[in-house]
Amino acid sequence: MGKKRIGIIGYGHLGRHLTQAVLAHPQLELAFVWNRTPSSLQELDERYICSDLQDAGSFNADVIVEVAHPYISSEYGEHLLGLAHYLMGSPTALADEQLEQRLRAKANAGSYGLYLPAGALWGGTDIRKMADLGTLESLKITMKKHPSSFKLVGDLQKTCASVRAEAVTLYEGRVRELCAVAPNNVNTMAAAAVAAHNLGFDGVQAKLVADPQLSSWHVVEVEVGGPGGFQVTTERKNPAAVGAVTGNVTYSAFVSSVLAAGLQGNGVHLC
Repeated sequence: MGKKRIGIIGYGHLGRHLTQAVLAHPQLELAFVWNRTPSSLQELDERYICSDLQDAGSFNADVIVEVAHPYISSEYGEHLLGLAHYLMGSPTALADEQLEQRLRAKANAGSYGLYLPAGALWGGTDIRKMADLGTLESLKITMKKHPSSFKLVGDLQKTCASVRAEAVTLYEGRVRELCAVAPNNVNTMAAAAVAAHNLGFDGVQAKLVADPQLSSWHVVEVEVGGPGGFQVTTERKNPAAVGAVTGNVTYSAFVSSVLAAGLQGNGVHLC
C-alpha cells in the first residue's frame, strides 16, 4: 500500500505543524497546502502550493484536511468531499443546519467520508455509541480558558475583554448559537454535537468560562447523562500557554486524526 496523500488547507500554527508532521511521517505524503495568504507558503517547495481550491483535485489527495476557518466548509465543503475524504478541523461550520444536511448527504451518498477530529473531546466514541442506541439523554460541555485564549465575536468579546481577576461565565446555552460567536474556540463542542447526533447542536449544552487563573491549562469538562440516572463526568486539562487558542496535546492528537481519516470509508465519522 502506498503512502496516504494529504492536502492541507490553512497554514497557521496547526497547519504548519501538520505540514511538517506529514513530511516527516513514513506513511504520509504531502499533496498540497493552501492558505488564504499565499506569501506565507514561500518556505514550501513550489510543487506543494495550491493557489485555488477549485483546482485541488489536480493534486490527487487521499485526504484533505481543513485547519483554516469554518467558511472553507461553507464555500468548498461539497466540492472537496467530491475529491477526497474530508477532515474538517473547524466543525463549528456544521452549526449551519442546512450545511450540515448537505455535507451529511454528500458523505453518505458519495465515495468519500466526512471526518471530524476528536480533538479535546474525551469519550467521543462512547458518546456516539450511546447516541446510536438512543440512550444518550443529556450532554454538557464546559470549556475554561484564560481570557486571552478566546477569539470571540461581538458582545461576547467585549465581556471577555472586561474579565479581570475572577472567572466569568461568558455563555451558557445551546451549542448552535455559541458556534457563531466563538468559531475558533468551540470545535470540541461542535464535534460533541455531531457525535451526540440524537441531541445535535440544539440539544447539547455548552458553557464557556474565562478564567484569568488558567495561565497553564485549557480545561474541558464533559457531563454525560443516560437512563436511570446514569452519569459520567470527565475533566481534561491540556497544557497551553497564555493566549494560545489550541492546547499543546491537541497538535499531536490531530496527527492521529489525519492517520485515521478515510479508514472508515464514506459517511460521517469521529476520528
